[in-house]
Amino acid sequence: MLMTPVDRRFRLGLLLAVGSAVSFGMSGPFAKALMTAGWTPTAAVTARLAGGALVLAVYASLVRPGWIGEALRHYRTVLPYGIFPIAGAQLGYYNAVEHLSVGVALLLEYTSPILVVGWVWAVTRRRPANRTLVGVALAVVGIMLVLNVFSAAQINTVGVLWGMVAAVCAACYFLMSARVDDQPDGAGLNPLALAAGGLVVGAVGVALLGVTGVMPLRFTANDVVVAGITTSWIVPVIVLAVFSTAVAYTLGIKAVALLRPSFASLVGLSEVLAAVLWAWLLVGEAMTPVQAVGGAVVLAGLALARTTVTAPASAGSAEPGQMTALPDTSTR
Repeated sequence: MLMTPVDRRFRLGLLLAVGSAVSFGMSGPFAKALMTAGWTPTAAVTARLAGGALVLAVYASLVRPGWIGEALRHYRTVLPYGIFPIAGAQLGYYNAVEHLSVGVALLLEYTSPILVVGWVWAVTRRRPANRTLVGVALAVVGIMLVLNVFSAAQINTVGVLWGMVAAVCAACYFLMSARVDDQPDGAGLNPLALAAGGLVVGAVGVALLGVTGVMPLRFTANDVVVAGITTSWIVPVIVLAVFSTAVAYTLGIKAVALLRPSFASLVGLSEVLAAVLWAWLLVGEAMTPVQAVGGAVVLAGLALARTTVTAPASAGSAEPGQMTALPDTSTR
């Protein structure tokens, strides 16, 4: 059976989204190694974004020489993208971790799919399909099991507020990435230009917060320990900059442009599964049976939500790359 263009588009978007999640997921152990060596969260974020911006700027200059002018023409998209989805989400999460357990902080950030679905519902006034809503519920329950948040939950009002800041910014990532329009004539905003420009804006913004004293900024040249191996601080910085930032954001933006934002945000939940696997491989933290069950529940939720987004768009739906609601297949 031949695949339709819609099927090919969906499969490519899904592959890119999973690749992005896996790349994002590996940042945890390496960022933790830096902070254990004396770096502040603001310093780790600054190094990650600045390094990623440099790598992506060089790559973009080679494959798309006009990306700077393109980003400047679309500054109304690039500026808020760099400030909120890129800088805001990371700062919100790391500051939440200072007041909450890692599991609770991650759970708060990954409520973003609920915000995305709710926002699309409110803007379009089209109720998502029942299967989409059930898929959201299953995915959230699965994340709770994967993170095992109820075993040692520590609730702090300040931490909860920072976690919700991260969630809002993460939701902005999916919604704003959906505006990417990679048209052949070059009239739209290319994903590479958005990623490179956004990283530059995010790096400058976070650095300014540190330099001005708004957020603590401290770097060290101490060696770090990753997977039981002592190495230079340069190693985790390179991994964070290249794989967890430059590669991850580029794949993610393109994935959201191919998929619809509500489903793409659900696929993004697989980042938590990837993070658990990376933690097992790099720091020896094996998955518990409860986490394994949670992973299966997350996948079930994604599979259920998938059935509502693979149908061909109607004649009146938006063109590829524009934000749309999920097809309305509900039985209200």
